Order: sequence, then structure tokens, then C-alpha cells
Amino acid sequence: MRNLRGTSGDTGAMSVEIVLITPVLVAFMLLVVAFGRYVAVRGDVEAASRDAVRAASLERDQGSAAAAAARTANASLGGRWVCETVGLSGDFVAGGTIETELSCRVPVDDLGLLGLPGSVSVRASSSAPLDIYRRTGGNP
Repeated sequence: MRNLRGTSGDTGAMSVEIVLITPVLVAFMLLVVAFGRYVAVRGDVEAASRDAVRAASLERDQGSAAAAAARTANASLGGRWVCETVGLSGDFVAGGTIETELSCRVPVDDLGLLGLPGSVSVRASSSAPLDIYRRTGGNP
């Protein structure tokens, strides 16, 4: 029997193509969401690093500055992730610059791809100058 409508006879091919391409599109969308969440988490850790170095710069000695940096970084993250390393380095003298480095382990399932095990390490560092007109440490 001859086809009177002028179609080529490949009916149903569009359905097969849709069925095959849908999982790829869904996986791509999940990947976009995961990268977006990673960028948001990285921004949160960088903000916590800035808060930590600012809190440390207000202290008078290296020991209390390190404690203030760790306390502020973990408080800034709101208990969502605990930072493993809060490092404080630099010259803790009037006019010096101090730097803090944060390293946090963030679970992968928090990044948008449900069901994946493990975690990623997110690192950030910030620096701040110390006021040149204030006393630090044991200086009178």
C-alpha cells in the first residue's frame, strides 16, 4: 500500500530519541546543580575565612588570635561543617599582616547529587593588616 500523506514511514523515531536523550539531560541538570552548590559552599568557606582573620586581627596576642579565628570560623559556618584546619600565620606585630587558612570537609550529598558517598575538601585563605597604633603581645 502506498503512503498517500507523503511521510517517510519513520513514525515513532521521535519517541525513541526522547527516551534516549532524557537521562542525559537529567544528568546534565544534576551536574549544573552540583556545581552551583559547590560554588555556594566555597563562598561560605571564603566568607568564614574573612571573618576569622578579622576576629584574629582584633586580638592582642598570637594565642588568643588563633582561638578567636577558630571560634569565629566555626560560628560563621553555622555548624553545617566543622573546619579541620584553622591556620594562623604572619607577623603578629603592630603594622604586620596575618593570614588565616581554612580547610573544611563538605559531604558530597550536600552539593546536590543525592546518594553519592564521600566528601570534598574546600580551602580558603584571607589576610588582614594589624593596626600600627595599637599594642600587641607583651609590648608596653
